[in-house]
Amino acid sequence: MRITGTMLTAALAIGLAAAAAPASAANVKITPLGGVDGEFCPQDRALIFEDPNGTRVLYDPGRTVAGATDPRLGKIDIILVSHMHGDHVGNAHMKAPNSGTCDKPDTSVKATPNTSAVNIALAKKAKIVTGSEMPAFFAAKLKDLGGDPKNSILVRFGASKTVGGVAIATVPALHSNGVAPDFIGGELGKLMKAAGVAGYAGQATGYVLQFSNGLVVYLSGDTGMTAEQDSVVRGFYNAKLAVMNIGDTFTTGPKQAAFVINAFVRPAAVIASHANEVATKGGKVIAGTRTDTFVKAVKVPVHIPLGGKAMEFDGAGKCAAGC
Repeated sequence: MRITGTMLTAALAIGLAAAAAPASAANVKITPLGGVDGEFCPQDRALIFEDPNGTRVLYDPGRTVAGATDPRLGKIDIILVSHMHGDHVGNAHMKAPNSGTCDKPDTSVKATPNTSAVNIALAKKAKIVTGSEMPAFFAAKLKDLGGDPKNSILVRFGASKTVGGVAIATVPALHSNGVAPDFIGGELGKLMKAAGVAGYAGQATGYVLQFSNGLVVYLSGDTGMTAEQDSVVRGFYNAKLAVMNIGDTFTTGPKQAAFVINAFVRPAAVIASHANEVATKGGKVIAGTRTDTFVKAVKVPVHIPLGGKAMEFDGAGKCAAGC
């Protein structure tokens, strides 16, 4: 049989396609569920991580996930909550994706006293995986609403739990973590609100996730700088991708966050998070913003979580698509 140049070209194309398919399939897909598609807005917290095996993890649903019926959610297997503040666990949420504007999203739908995290877990039959003293709170809410309290899973510092092929570990996060009276409700909630106190939920939580392609991701939550970011997150887990809060005042400032990335965690790349500002216009970072300060100070690639725009990362933490 005579092999022509055309046949060789076709065979090469087929071979390249076959080689590319497994590589793409081995990436972890990360999709921000922000307030406005294509932008990075003040309330944006929520990220969906999709393992190559199909397991989907929702991190900090916050206020921009439009409730349990948000069409962007799709299948959710695991929900992670860094701490009990309303902008992370979800005390209210948008009516629908893109409701309102980037600086003034319409978050008029109340989720209290249940939280968006619980409502989504019930609708999706997902497991809520948290550390510290939070699992008991979520278990009680699930039980009260007819769900299975065993779907609230504890992972304490120094331990790990594998769910759906994703290994989940918790690491220390320095931040307040009170359960607001509105989440408690009833007469007790009223008395607590009058006294100006919140329930005790233990220390806030950061996460380290290991996906089936080998990618290790550090989720900072709202922490400030900690020694464990060097000794544990980098020294033990060797995280290759970080999601780092940069919002200042309530969380780590952009320069401090850059120091954490450059000196402590030292990942291959970082995703900015929790900027508390209108950080982009037309999908481009606005000069002079905290986000701009962070991008310029960090020594590794910084990826901006634009609402609805999926990014893909390989096992080494390198962005393979969408960045």
